[in-house]
Amino acid sequence: MKKILVAGLVVLLLFGIGGFVVSRGWTAPGPLAKPVEVVVPPGSSLSKAARVLEETGALASADRFLTLARFFGSGAAIQAGEYEVPARASPSDVLALLQSGKTLQRFVAVPEGTPSILVYERLMAEARLSGAIAVPAEGSVLPDSYSFQRGETRAAVLARMQTAMDETLAKLWAGRKPGIAVSSPREAVILASVVEKETGVPSERRTVAGVYSNRLKQGIPLQADPTVIYPVTKGKPLGRRILRSELNANNGYNTYAMAGLPAGPIANPGREALAATLDPAPTRALYFVAKGDGGHVFAETLAEHNANVQRWYAIRRSRGEM
Repeated sequence: MKKILVAGLVVLLLFGIGGFVVSRGWTAPGPLAKPVEVVVPPGSSLSKAARVLEETGALASADRFLTLARFFGSGAAIQAGEYEVPARASPSDVLALLQSGKTLQRFVAVPEGTPSILVYERLMAEARLSGAIAVPAEGSVLPDSYSFQRGETRAAVLARMQTAMDETLAKLWAGRKPGIAVSSPREAVILASVVEKETGVPSERRTVAGVYSNRLKQGIPLQADPTVIYPVTKGKPLGRRILRSELNANNGYNTYAMAGLPAGPIANPGREALAATLDPAPTRALYFVAKGDGGHVFAETLAEHNANVQRWYAIRRSRGEM
């Protein structure tokens, strides 16, 4: 009887030791020497995800992981997506990460005033995206930061950018002020793109929009340098002074050679430029020129404007720019 009791105690001890060893394997550091990015495809089972994790080195053994998960893991579902598995993550850590849904957040940023050719180049340069796109229509993209997942198509990301513009423009257009100089959402985008390119000072946007609104209503050419540059570079920096021939060109965009709006947008305007265009500042100003600090000085008369221009020239000469 005593021998049977001792044998039973030995068996229980062995089971206890075995259980301890197994449970330690569930929480023991994993094989990764450094973090690794792993994509769990949509619809993946835990078994499928385990195979992917084993292939990337995040798990030493998919089978062992699945066995441990059945005994010690939560029954919560895993979430598809891209994850960063930390170095030395234990099987327990890996399962918790997959169940958390805390996927990596990737972003592609489109700054305000970015022309569509640069939106195209930015999307095509993002190696984690797939597929090809054409250059989007100018003014069709709302500048913002857009999240995406590895392997997502460029077309899908671009569609979100364009949907955001459609929704934002519709909302702002519905709240437009009466008596504005533009008569359609498209005209609003065109004028907003000019406002966006003319000033980088947020507090000036409504005043710049007010100046251009006044000129449109009075039939005065906008005389906006960015509209002259657009047909030459499609919105990219010119890198030199505007040529006299470009100021005289008749191409539908040169607002020195014609009155009214250019033929189309010259960039993708942001929310604030659109809002300023649809609610311009009440001003009698018809002119503005740089004042040397990034902002502009505004004038109601040509004589006042010419004096402001001379002051700007003096600043440029002092800087060795003229």
